Amino acid sequence: METFMQPINDLYKVNIWNYFLEIISNPFRLILGIIDLVIVLFLVYYSFKILKNTRAWQLIKGIVILIIITVLSKVLKLNILNYILSVVMTYGAFVCIVIFQPELRRALEQLGANKITNYFGINKDIEARKKENVYRIAIAAIELSKTKTGALIVIQRDVKIQDIIATGIPIDAEISPQLLCNIFVPNTPLHDGAVIISEGRIAAASCMLPLADDHDIARELGTRHRAAIGISKESDAIAVVVSEETGKISITKDGTLIADVREDVLKKILIKYLVTEEKTFPKESQEQK
Repeated sequence: METFMQPINDLYKVNIWNYFLEIISNPFRLILGIIDLVIVLFLVYYSFKILKNTRAWQLIKGIVILIIITVLSKVLKLNILNYILSVVMTYGAFVCIVIFQPELRRALEQLGANKITNYFGINKDIEARKKENVYRIAIAAIELSKTKTGALIVIQRDVKIQDIIATGIPIDAEISPQLLCNIFVPNTPLHDGAVIISEGRIAAASCMLPLADDHDIARELGTRHRAAIGISKESDAIAVVVSEETGKISITKDGTLIADVREDVLKKILIKYLVTEEKTFPKESQEQK
């Protein structure tokens, strides 16, 4: 019986090798070959992206291991093992299609529903996703303000603050108001310190920030506010602070503190500097330093 590797060898000798020879001899075919390769790589990437968080992901890893063992059994001339694995590989594909039919159907539905720009990773429009995250952070801050729950949320921008993230407890979760509010519940393990948001995700909680020691900072400002000012001076991050004493919301950037920010103003500021990515606070904000 023909082994599992024989069809692959024939494909290489007859099709793939001749294909590359044709590409080398014809410049126009070289351009088409590059396009061909890019499309194939994209389809592989897109398939892995869809299947990564499904049951099929574990199956893929198992198939890769099975292929490696099959190749090794052929090289080492373990004929009985190679024969068994070849049979399994031959009929296993049909079994996988039946078992993982829901995942395959979902992947094809996503492929048909998404816009062409989504295929290249620009899913849902980056700006829209950033706005969604801004609204989630703002909602969390407002809810924490209502209950006078102290909170400190730092949003990383261009300057990486991995050293700060490393001081906390890794989370790596999607941004949600419920999760942010739950983190800062008093007397829970993660409520002390800051939450760091990096690349649109909650990277870590209970992070330690550098404290600002400027003499011109108002004495009534607590540790959270000084930490927020400190991190905004050492990086281009933006920090949102909720006072435990008053419930008021403040925001810092470049060492500048804007105190007692209303919900609508908070959203506007975050959108301005996180979505449209303007670099400096307006002049009137500097006066409230």
